[in-house]
Amino acid sequence: MTNASNTLQSSQAATDTAPLRAGSGWIVALGVVFVIAGFFALGSMMLATVAKVLVVGVMMIIAGVAEVFNAFKIKSWGKFLIWALLGVLYIIAGFITFQNPLLAAVVLTLLLGAFLIASGVLRIFLAFNMKRETPWVWVAVSGVITLLLGLVIVARWPVNSVYILGLFLGVDLIVAGVSYIGLGSGLRRAQLAS
Repeated sequence: MTNASNTLQSSQAATDTAPLRAGSGWIVALGVVFVIAGFFALGSMMLATVAKVLVVGVMMIIAGVAEVFNAFKIKSWGKFLIWALLGVLYIIAGFITFQNPLLAAVVLTLLLGAFLIASGVLRIFLAFNMKRETPWVWVAVSGVITLLLGLVIVARWPVNSVYILGLFLGVDLIVAGVSYIGLGSGLRRAQLAS
């Protein structure tokens, strides 16, 4: 019975990944593009920071427009005003981001540092409240690293605001690109093996 269920799971997994395996070359190509973009971002961190801030501004405007449209679906006048006001505030914040991207980078960098500090503290708290049989040490190590990273960002703020978001963007693109290359290569090997 176990062999039959393993064979069934194996054949189902093969059919689930068939479209991915067929496009494994495109996945590897996407990974290469991500890695190149990541190194470009690291090479020009200030430009990457401004680009990232502008993307945040666009997302704020889109979210604001969605909030305003959502407000019109609400029947209550008081709730309509709250939803509409939230949407308008998002739209205004998005346009302010376009007006002064470096100021927005300063604010976003401070928020990033604060969120990393809070996340690190919460992970450490979680680690010490986990059962000792579970791998709590890894959660604690992750929390300490996150906490230290947040403290470094806040300690160097606002000077680091011109490059920290670009640095994070570059590293994120490189890590994502390497993972896509690994995924595409693994799918290619699985396709060749079958």
